Amino acid sequence: MGTIPTASAEAQPTGLAANGISAGTGPNLPAMFDRYRTLLERAMSDAVPPLENHPVNTLLRYHLGWSDQHGNPSPTPASQGKALRPTLCMFACDAFNGEPRHAAYAAAALELIHNFSLVHDDIQDQGAERRHQPTVWALWGTERALVAGDAMQSLGDLTTLHTSDGTDSDTTIRVSNLLTQAYLEMIEGQCRDLQFEQRETIGTDEYLDMIALKTGALIRSSLVIGASVATDDAEVIEGIARFGRAIGRLFQIRDDYLGIWGDDAITGKSTDSDIVQRKKSYPIVYAFQQATGASRNELLRLYGQETLGESDVDRVMQILDDIGAAQQTDSLTEMTAQEGRSALATLELPPWATDDAENLIDFMAYRLF
Repeated sequence: MGTIPTASAEAQPTGLAANGISAGTGPNLPAMFDRYRTLLERAMSDAVPPLENHPVNTLLRYHLGWSDQHGNPSPTPASQGKALRPTLCMFACDAFNGEPRHAAYAAAALELIHNFSLVHDDIQDQGAERRHQPTVWALWGTERALVAGDAMQSLGDLTTLHTSDGTDSDTTIRVSNLLTQAYLEMIEGQCRDLQFEQRETIGTDEYLDMIALKTGALIRSSLVIGASVATDDAEVIEGIARFGRAIGRLFQIRDDYLGIWGDDAITGKSTDSDIVQRKKSYPIVYAFQQATGASRNELLRLYGQETLGESDVDRVMQILDDIGAAQQTDSLTEMTAQEGRSALATLELPPWATDDAENLIDFMAYRLF
């Protein structure tokens, strides 16, 4: 196991850039996403060694953005996506006076578990594109993609057992416990989401309970795990969990907005795909709850079809527009962002960490990808 390099809290940047959010690794990413990138990449490299002559090797490394579909290394190999969960993990450790490198393997495990869920989610949703490239199942078929997802999960479990200087066996066991509990919640949320597809209507409260599990559990646990590496103070852990619950909901509600009204070129997937796939995202759940008369009957008819064509998508969009679904989703986003700020205000953090957390809330609420 390699030695994880150190990130210094003393050099943390503070404050918002002129555009409101620091540039970071990608467009509008807060600065914290850059700060822990080297730690994460080193830990991920240790966690996913080349599996020589193993048939799943290319699929894993392709999904992670390390190689193309033929197994040729990418010019600049790095984890795909925002790496939100591992970033939150190392940030929380750092913010409560821990060493971020001590949380690096836990962070890598979180990223692997998240990616296992993405590979399986793409199969369930029949999503053919993610992060501007074909998905694993779209290239290699459902059976091999399922195996790749299972392998990713196994690597995540193994990675929680990795230790670095400064961590002990009790912390390692605690981290493994927290992560396993979190992804069991995530799986429960996914099962509820699949059940919702078979129901005509779902209440918005039911939907919010579901995303607290499917999306929120892993985001909340990222912060809790990172804080747990730094401290065993129960009050601190509960405080960061409250913040994490708000952040998890905020992330998914904004994701639901982008799934319908986002920019394809920025999000990396077609913005009509959520409707074509008849996903019951928050705007659709709200529409079923609010639409009446002919509009409600039309929604029931459309979402009862096996497939939706271009004109069907246009009709759904018109109904969403008529009931103000975009504005309602925006309103819920703002309310949830305020919940995050209120939870943040209860935490005793150094100024740089408070600035980072505030920037994160702004990013989550207004991100374009």
